[in-house]
Amino acid sequence: MEDILRSARALADEAELYEVTATSVPVSFEANRLKMLKSSEVRGAALRVIKNGRVGLASNTDLRNPSALVENALAVAEFGAEARFVFPDRHDWPIVQVYDNAVENVATQEMVRLGEQMIAGIRRYNPEIICGAGVSKSVHESCITNTRGGEARYKKTVMALSIAGTLTRGTDILTIYEGDASCQVIPDGAYLVDKVVERFRRSEELAEIRSCTCPVICTPRAVADILMAPMHLALNGKVVLQGASPLGDKIGQQVFDERYSLWDDGTLPYRPASSFCDDEGIVTRRTPLVENGVLRAFLYDLQTAGLAGKETTGSGFRSLGSLPSPSPTSWVLSEGSMSIEEMISDVKEGLLIDQIMGAWAGNVLSGDFSGNVHLGFKIENGKLVGRVKDTMVAGNAFEILKNDVVAFGNAGEWVNGSLKAPAVYLSSLSISSKG
Repeated sequence: MEDILRSARALADEAELYEVTATSVPVSFEANRLKMLKSSEVRGAALRVIKNGRVGLASNTDLRNPSALVENALAVAEFGAEARFVFPDRHDWPIVQVYDNAVENVATQEMVRLGEQMIAGIRRYNPEIICGAGVSKSVHESCITNTRGGEARYKKTVMALSIAGTLTRGTDILTIYEGDASCQVIPDGAYLVDKVVERFRRSEELAEIRSCTCPVICTPRAVADILMAPMHLALNGKVVLQGASPLGDKIGQQVFDERYSLWDDGTLPYRPASSFCDDEGIVTRRTPLVENGVLRAFLYDLQTAGLAGKETTGSGFRSLGSLPSPSPTSWVLSEGSMSIEEMISDVKEGLLIDQIMGAWAGNVLSGDFSGNVHLGFKIENGKLVGRVKDTMVAGNAFEILKNDVVAFGNAGEWVNGSLKAPAVYLSSLSISSKG
């Protein structure tokens, strides 16, 4: 690796070497049975150079001929984009906890046991439910060095659990799922099972809902699916530079409800997307994106920040074979003061949405969505009275977050390890039903 950087330094104006070693052990179950157990390892390096003001990138997992990596990166630089950045200098790093030695030591037999345990827990409630599950562990080691003396090295562990149950009764097919991920060991999946079983219990009774515009409560999972998907694109600095973000010219403006705040935080301990630096060797941080409804920032890597005349937000992440690109870490949505039980009791007639399908088959950037309610419950006189079927919802995520929020929930939950969000109570949403 040192030879590669030394050779690149002699032939290019600047160079950066990104080394990765990643091992993963996934265990998967299908139709209540163990389906797959395997182990994989990827090791490789990516060389990014700046030559005559242009960027070149080459990567390889076979490093027996390191000179080829240098030659390829220089060849690409002849046709590469104009470099609008310089690599970072050496500096001190903060402490961000992302490694747990216990994850590396989890035996595959224990992973199999965890999967079997989750499936058994759901089938104890109803043996007719067909389950799939996943248990995985991974170790990721990164090293970033450049010709300006910048150097960063870290090791991260991630453990993930997922469980899904499908109950089929005639033409009614209901699938309910849960998952979690952490940099620490997850010793038991019972809490995921409890969530799935509770939703199956609530689904035992069916209820009809009429087509109308009525109050809607989104659980944290529905918030992720409906309200956050367009935000990921709209707050991406690269999308802003392309002129495609509907928020691109609204920095400093009140564009959302004043109770709504959103931040990207790559420093949270033991979150799967956390680290003390991004994949360019820039310190990660807590970046306020929206504060009290006011748009504050977009996410940038070095190149997009240079093009925009801004500073990088430490958001430059990449795969081994790609250039860095602005990417979110952990997103945290502000909480309010109302519990989800209080929200439900406040609704005379409405809908609670937990899972939605196909909402973003159209133009995600516009914020318009239209999707099937895969798991939702009718609210009548302040109570959940049954699961709805054949129901769709439609709206615009940006308009909802500006005009239609009654309250934010007081208890945020992690969704898939990457978003912490509370329930959100909406004054109205368009509902279409065959009922």
